[in-house]
Amino acid sequence: MTRSTSPPRPAVHVAAGNPLGASDPRQEGPTDLRLVPPALAAWGAAALALGAEGSWTAAGVLVCLLAAGLTLTGVAVRGTAARGALRWVGVGWGRLNGVALAAVLLCGAAGAAAAGLYGADLRRGPVPGLAERYARVTVEVIVTSDPRPTRPRVFGDRMSGGAFLLEAEVTRVTASDGAVTSARTPVLVLADPGAYAGRWRGVLPSTRLRLTGRLSPPPYGDDRYAAALRGGGAGPPRVIGEPSVPQRVAGALRAGLREATEGLPADARALLPGLVVGDTSRIPPDLHDAFKATDLSHLTAVSGSNLTIVLVLLIGPPGLALRAERRGLAPRLRISLRSTALLGGALTLAFVIVCRPDPSVLRAAACGCITLLAIGTGRRRSLIPALAGAVLFLVLYDPWLARSYGFLLSVLATGALLTLGPRWSATLRRRGVPPRLAEALAAAGAAQAMCAPVVAVFAARVSLVAIPCNLFAELAVAPATVLGFAALAAAPLAMPVAEVLARCAGWPAGWIASVARRGAALPGAEAGWPGGWWGGLLLAALTALVVLAARRVPRHPWTAAACAVLLLLVILRPPPLTRLVTGWPPPGWSFAMCDVGQGDSTVLAAGDGTAVVVDAGPDPLLADRCLRDLGITRVPLLLLTHLHADHVAGLPGVLRGRAVGAIQTTRLQEPADQGAFVRRTAAEAGVPVVRAGPGERRRVGPLSWQVLWPRADPVAGEPNDASVTLFVRVRGGPTLLLLGDLEPPAQRGLLRDHPALPPVDVLKVAHHGSPFQHPGLLRAVRPRLALISVGAENLYGHPSPRTVGALRAGGAAVLRTDTDGAIAVTGTGRGLRAVPRGARDGPGAG
Repeated sequence: MTRSTSPPRPAVHVAAGNPLGASDPRQEGPTDLRLVPPALAAWGAAALALGAEGSWTAAGVLVCLLAAGLTLTGVAVRGTAARGALRWVGVGWGRLNGVALAAVLLCGAAGAAAAGLYGADLRRGPVPGLAERYARVTVEVIVTSDPRPTRPRVFGDRMSGGAFLLEAEVTRVTASDGAVTSARTPVLVLADPGAYAGRWRGVLPSTRLRLTGRLSPPPYGDDRYAAALRGGGAGPPRVIGEPSVPQRVAGALRAGLREATEGLPADARALLPGLVVGDTSRIPPDLHDAFKATDLSHLTAVSGSNLTIVLVLLIGPPGLALRAERRGLAPRLRISLRSTALLGGALTLAFVIVCRPDPSVLRAAACGCITLLAIGTGRRRSLIPALAGAVLFLVLYDPWLARSYGFLLSVLATGALLTLGPRWSATLRRRGVPPRLAEALAAAGAAQAMCAPVVAVFAARVSLVAIPCNLFAELAVAPATVLGFAALAAAPLAMPVAEVLARCAGWPAGWIASVARRGAALPGAEAGWPGGWWGGLLLAALTALVVLAARRVPRHPWTAAACAVLLLLVILRPPPLTRLVTGWPPPGWSFAMCDVGQGDSTVLAAGDGTAVVVDAGPDPLLADRCLRDLGITRVPLLLLTHLHADHVAGLPGVLRGRAVGAIQTTRLQEPADQGAFVRRTAAEAGVPVVRAGPGERRRVGPLSWQVLWPRADPVAGEPNDASVTLFVRVRGGPTLLLLGDLEPPAQRGLLRDHPALPPVDVLKVAHHGSPFQHPGLLRAVRPRLALISVGAENLYGHPSPRTVGALRAGGAAVLRTDTDGAIAVTGTGRGLRAVPRGARDGPGAG
């Protein structure tokens, strides 16, 4: 019998593992990595050169050029220092192709040169020198970004808000001495528009403005700007040149989408414009925080995946673009490959203009253009070289991207999807996971594994729910994007049609927002992690160990089940288990002072999962985290002692995910803007707002209290002296006096109105332990425990050593949140004890 033989398969088929390997674009030969080292060289050289002196950059460029020239001309390197240097860095000359080395050196030189020229442009002209002197100037600028509102921040007792940041290029500078100079210098403008916020919000890129303000060095040493211009936005914008036609068209499209989404529910109305065109102006801080906690921030603004979705609609999956069975709209409309490439290029350009050139958008656009070029010329596409080519081109075009976290995350996520994703997906399929689920799990896991260490560098945290939240959110991303773009295109032609499309897009957008909110509400949604590059490297090493261990876990089902249960317990943090592991909150606690920084937020236990909350602190995240750690899910009453921002700005955090019966405030509604904030936030949550009256008595569960202050006629303009002051009794527990931020005049008035005020077990010291305390009141109440809510390294010197000394001299044990963290009070009588967070036993009060 003769055995039939077949001709040997080409190497590419062998590598593909399939006789049809080369004809199936997803089963090509080995990955083409030739462009990766040059791209990395340009990236690294640009990142280093941005912070280096010009002379060092020039020297580095010359060395790279000389080395590349020697390599290309075939200069002998045997026995020379060059060969020794190559061996020292672990590169064997015999294993290194000379042309590849020359390409790396040349691209490194190009990246360093581009960054050096960029840095020289920043230092050129009068703006940097004027910024060093904090000079007041009048400038003419070309706006290069959309104005973006700053997040409200608490400064002492005030909340800042309403300001806008916008990037611009200075073209003309008039100094205070009248000297006029032309320039081309990028700056960051901080505009405080006052009553003209609407007009500033409508400023488009390419608009020419005349601004007057004070120059200063760029914030945080930002390498992208030569200076910051502060105070340049007082009043309405002074427009001296209208935006370009493309920007006007893009602005009209964006405005049309905002109008079409007006009738949607709050979360969908806020998220959809950001998801489609990068307009994040409507996203509230609490939703933004939820997306951060779940690592879904790439969905709060337009990303490169949006462009991918648009191009897939046109050409189908990129791997099928040259095949007869290609999908997408192009073959159905009988559009040729070259015409498809040209149309795709036009769509890409329009996408960048409308959605703005953010780092992830630029990366996706460059990758898309390279892929479209391959389609148009009939060449084979390989996505790794396209990604490397995009990185190389963009770093040379805009060297600042070399130091952009957003660009780094975009490249890492894309690289993970192209390299790790397919391998992990194949592994999961071999383990019996359905193909579609395997692909989704592999994509989410690969992207998280690559990006989480970088997020830890600047955020000092790790999201434990990122993978499941991304999986659930991804179900709605494509429908929301496609329908959102349809609404965008329909708005200028037929607004009713756009509104219907927006309403349809609102459902998946609302789903994404609900995934973020529900994921962030889990007690273990995120965990603290060391920040900086050491923290990132530590997380990368840990991630690698987890990935290696995960390969062995399926062989041990009981180990896998135990790991899954452990992770679930860490995320859900059931209160009994948390108390057993951490000792917090201590059993039988009756009062807790949250660690919210320089502000106040205290909690009175009123039963299982129920508490009366007094003040909300300055930060919603910290307020929410404290109540979550205490296991509070129901708040019959939230009392805001007065309306300073360090007591009320955290209100959304208290309301988040909890049943709140009512919000009670003082009678003096000052400051007016913060009073309006409280009423607006309460109305959005459907919670009534009531006023506290002098002598008012209430009871909730084991708690009973009396309002001792303020009088019926609080002093106008003195919010501290209008603080609601409570005398609280806990059945079977301690007595407490909560003073808010009362100043000495009001403290004396309180003592006059209540001369029989008895000694108390616990005193919430007024005004963060400031030096302004009435000694007579401290002597009258003789607290056994004196608790001070204060921020670490605050600018006010709180708490005052004089106040702390007076309390201790009166026999009180003094605890403070800046050194002790959150504090809980347990027991009564001789068993009264204050327990700092993290300690099972704290200072007792005899």
